[in-house]
This record gives sequence, C-alpha cells and structure tokens, in this order.
Amino acid sequence: MKNTALTVLFYSCLKLFAEVRSNTSFMTDDAKNSTLKSRIVLPEHYVKEIRPPLKQGLPVIVDFNIFVADINSINVEDMDFRVDMFVRQSWIESRLDMPDNIFEEGDDYVTLPPEFFDNLWQPDPYFLNAKVSEIAALNHKFSSVTLYRNKTVKYSARMHAIIACQMEFQLYPMDIQICPIYIESFSYHKQKLRLRWGAGAVTVNPELKLLQYDIGKPMVAEETVDYMVEKSGNFSRLVVFFRFERQIGHHLIQTFAPSTLVVMLSWFSFWLGLDAIPGRVALLVTSMLTLVTMFTGLKSDIPPVAYVKALDVWMAGCMMFVFAALGEFVVVKVLDLRYQLEYDFQSSTFRHHSTRIIAMEKGQSIWDYDSTYVPKARNKRAGSKHLLQNAWLDPEYPIIRVYKTRSQKIDTYSRIGFPILFMLFIVLYWPILLLKKAT
Repeated sequence: MKNTALTVLFYSCLKLFAEVRSNTSFMTDDAKNSTLKSRIVLPEHYVKEIRPPLKQGLPVIVDFNIFVADINSINVEDMDFRVDMFVRQSWIESRLDMPDNIFEEGDDYVTLPPEFFDNLWQPDPYFLNAKVSEIAALNHKFSSVTLYRNKTVKYSARMHAIIACQMEFQLYPMDIQICPIYIESFSYHKQKLRLRWGAGAVTVNPELKLLQYDIGKPMVAEETVDYMVEKSGNFSRLVVFFRFERQIGHHLIQTFAPSTLVVMLSWFSFWLGLDAIPGRVALLVTSMLTLVTMFTGLKSDIPPVAYVKALDVWMAGCMMFVFAALGEFVVVKVLDLRYQLEYDFQSSTFRHHSTRIIAMEKGQSIWDYDSTYVPKARNKRAGSKHLLQNAWLDPEYPIIRVYKTRSQKIDTYSRIGFPILFMLFIVLYWPILLLKKAT
C-alpha cells in the first residue's frame, strides 16, 4: 500500500514537471515571435544613440511634413493658438537589414508598432515657439513606424501643440495675424542634421473653419540656419507662417452699425426747440452713455495694449460727435438767454421812452409820469404766436421785425453740418483702414 502511494506521487510529480516545461517553451516562443522583426531588421551591433553613418561632412537629411487637422482656438489674451496636426518625418537608416520575408507580397513597405521606434536612432526636432506639445493618446499613442525596402524610415504621429504668436492689434477689428511655427533640431547642429520640407510641406484640412478668422494658405519658408546662443551653434530650422484674417461681419453688426445709429439719433436734438431742455439733455446724455457702455464691452474682447487701435479711433470719433452735439446745445441755450435779456431790456426801454413822448405831447410833467409809471411785465418771447395780436391790440407794444435769432441759425446749420462732417469722417476712416490692411 505504501509503495502504491509512492508510485502515484512520483507520476504526479513527473506530470507537473512536464506541464511547467511545456508552458515555459510556449512563453519562450512567444517572446521570440514578439522580438522577431526587431532582431531581423536591426543588426547585432546596432547602437541607436549614434546617427546613421554618411560620407564625412554630410548631415543626415530629415524630410518634414505637417497636416493641420484642426485649429481649436486663437487666444488673443495669451497670444497663442492650439493646433492639432499630423507630423511626419522620414530619413534613410543605412544600417538596417531588410529581408524580403518581412514584406507582404506586392508591397515595398511594412508598418510596425510604435514600440519599434524606441529601438531606432531618432532625430530630435521640436517646435521652438511651442508652449506645450505632446503626442495624442487614447489607449496608446497615435503614432506608427513604416519601413521601406530602400531603408527609409517614416515616422508619423498625431500631435497637440499650443503655439505662441506675437499678435498686433493696431488694425483691430480688421487685423491680420501672421503666426509662425519654427521647427528645429535640439541636439544636432547643421553639420550633423539638416531639416527640409518634404513633398507637400504643410497642408491644411480643407474643411477647417474658424469662428472669427479666415485661415489662408500657409506660407512655407525654406530652410534657414540660425545661430543659437544657448546651444552655441548653427542649427537647421524650418519655418511655416499661418495667416489668420479676422472676419469683419460680426463687428459690423455688433459695433459699427449700432454706434452709427446712436450718432444719428443725437442729431434729432437739433429739431427740438430751445425750450425743450429736458428732452434734448436726456437724448444727448443717453446717447453718450450708450456709446461708453458699448465701448467698455468691446474692450473685454482683447487684452489691454499700450497703443491706439482702429476701433478706438472709431468709438472716439462717435463719442466726439455726440459730445459736440451736447456742446452745441449749451452754446445755443446761452446765446438764447442772452438774446432774451437783451430783448426784454430793449422792449422796456422802448416802452419807457414812448410813454414819455406821449406824456409830453399831452402836457404832463415827465417827473410826475415817472413817479407813477410801472412797466408791464412781458413774458412773451419774440416770434411767439401772441406777438402779432399784442402788436395790434396794444398801441404801446414796440413793432419789431420777426427774424431768426443767432441760436436758431446755429441749430439750422447743425442739422446740415453734423451729418456732412460725420460722412467725411466715414469717408476718411474706411479707406485709410483698408489701405493699411492691404499693406
């Protein structure tokens, strides 16, 4: 019985050992299969930290391409814009071994997972003026490596980047922002690595649309060489310029048209009488406050700058016209009050002398008449509807010719002069602004 138990235990151990060995064998085969392409493509003594060997003095040429998929936002406060793009770079790695069995039939390339890229020598281009740049990832990084029969390596990746842009707002809201992207090698100077634009260089998604801007065709600059003080050397650099032209339609509806109507509304005060003081003052002050409120709201759309913008000139011009209309009312009212005082004084003097003459003709003493004379109060303005009746009924009422006063003439001239001057302001403002935008 004891021997039987030992026999069963012995066979059980043998079976367990066989299963462990079988599993180990499968794991080894899987490991070999997972690294098969790397071991076949890469030579035994491949060093990924050393760039591909070339003739003495020749740099490694890296072709660079960009496809702009989306531009999410243009931030005028931080002066930057966020771009989603596909970046592709390719170069020749002469040290690779390219056996035919790794290619599918009829293909001259093979696509490998992004982990294979970590085993290769890599160029190190970066965006010089990027605040943030990273490879997009969901479950894994969106990147791939493609090997060609001629030993060309092509690396593609989807990237997010926030690019700094030095913006100018002198022509706001008709400004055009030119934003460059500088691409440069970080470690290799121009004798070691040269960047150049590949076929197609930079392309933009044709369906890309921005809310406030029209994006034009990117202007691609050729390769330049710039001296970097921080790295003490000349480095190959690629430059592409993006042109963002602000759409004027929003500001025409929200700014220029309403402000023009407010200025035109202030001209209605010239048709109100000089006695309508509350109406004229309320109309003009309300117009001024409306422009100030509108101007304050517009200033929140852009960062505060130390120079005058085109919109500042327009709003200042509109407020000056409304303020001038308010000043015109003050002037004509003062002139009208002076005229009333002069008219009352002349009327009283004329009545006094006329009474003296009548008294002398009747043989009365002038001194006696003066002691009993009390002038009648006259509250009627010259030119009122009671003037003709008083002149006919009262023989002592002075006969005065009815004509427009100076204040009334100023109001009449203002009805014509203010619209003409405002039209002249518009005629000068828009051509100058469009001319500066074109240049």
